[in-house]
Amino acid sequence: MVKVLAINASPRKYGNSYKLLRVAVEASKFAGASVDMLHLYDYSIEPCLGCVSDEQLICRYPCLIDTDDGNKVLNKIVDSDAIIVSTPIYWYGPSGLLKNLIDRMTSLENMIFISGKSLLEGRVVGFIAVGADSGNIAAISYLMVVMNSMGALIPPWALAYYLGQGDALQNKESVLDAANLGFLVTKAAQGYHPRDLKYNPLLIEELGGQELINKIAAETHSLYSLEQLKRKSLFQSHLREKPSRDR
Repeated sequence: MVKVLAINASPRKYGNSYKLLRVAVEASKFAGASVDMLHLYDYSIEPCLGCVSDEQLICRYPCLIDTDDGNKVLNKIVDSDAIIVSTPIYWYGPSGLLKNLIDRMTSLENMIFISGKSLLEGRVVGFIAVGADSGNIAAISYLMVVMNSMGALIPPWALAYYLGQGDALQNKESVLDAANLGFLVTKAAQGYHPRDLKYNPLLIEELGGQELINKIAAETHSLYSLEQLKRKSLFQSHLREKPSRDR
């Protein structure tokens, strides 16, 4: 069975990035995959040290940084057949922690010069970007270029996005795109030829239609309730601290 790693690169486990990723996950399972959902902000990933610029052969997998969770996430990437990344848009680009991960993935790509092969070669990838302001396509384009440069495969229809401040689950086009992304990334990982990867305009109905949307909405509402308890405590503590007038 094909293994799909679904990476939620948003600190908000209940947000639109996660909602569309869940749609993609359901479609991926429908296509026959086993899926591992990873909330990236549950992990500590330190910035890349740029060791490849000092000595190319130093940069290798496992990454030499062993004081964080970077290698745990890299292990999951190496163990997967396909990867679906969903990111919020922060200042016209992907989230900061996702950028840290991408930089650290150099250790996988640079294995070309260690063992003769990038450890991302043959992995199939798809991307979701969500934001209240512009930057969705720019972020997806960036991610596609980077992952393809590392050896990953990008099948047809491997992107979905939502632009707005509302609920992404209410946007039929974004939901349908996310579903097709999950389904087709899985089929590509199963070895289907690109010519056989067709966009299915009826896929949401095949996945359960409104029942599926309601299921994901209820799940994210529960996550919202749990996460808000933690976040409100942090926010209230911060608001109690009066900013200094010193500059």
